[in-house]
Amino acid sequence: MTTTALPIPQAIAGVTPAETRETTVMTVWPSVARFGLGRMLGSLYDIRMPDIYFFRLGRLIALAAIPVSLVLFFMRVAPGIGTRYLLTNRRLIVQKGWKMAEDKAIDLDRFDTIDVEVLPGQSWYDAGDLVFRKGNVETFRLDAVSRPEAFRSTVMKAHMAYVGVKQARDRQGR
Repeated sequence: MTTTALPIPQAIAGVTPAETRETTVMTVWPSVARFGLGRMLGSLYDIRMPDIYFFRLGRLIALAAIPVSLVLFFMRVAPGIGTRYLLTNRRLIVQKGWKMAEDKAIDLDRFDTIDVEVLPGQSWYDAGDLVFRKGNVETFRLDAVSRPEAFRSTVMKAHMAYVGVKQARDRQGR
């Protein structure tokens, strides 16, 4: 019995050059802190008075607000109004709506720094806005990203890979 291996279109399995096709690197859903009500609740949940171990006013408010929090949680991923952020090997895309259609996007070479801005009420959710800049000019913004430092790091790695390969190809004259 002979077996024949199928040809793999990539040199490294799972790695696709940006020139060949666009592939998804990571998908992130925005936090509940994307909504004004979510940020207000986050500010209330963060109340540490009286600061006696577990017994805090903010935790009691969080317990009482569970029904509202559940509605906000499902609104962020609901078909039709949900939003997600998609990082590919070429771009960062904001998708919205029933079919998660592209709303806006930025190429990975259109920024050089990413700042994290934590708005009032977002810190309780460990969320923040990612602000993309080219020099001193803001070129793009993602609202209420969960664990913004981790996503920022992944986007910067994809940015460095994309820009590095693009510069090398430009030097070779391709």
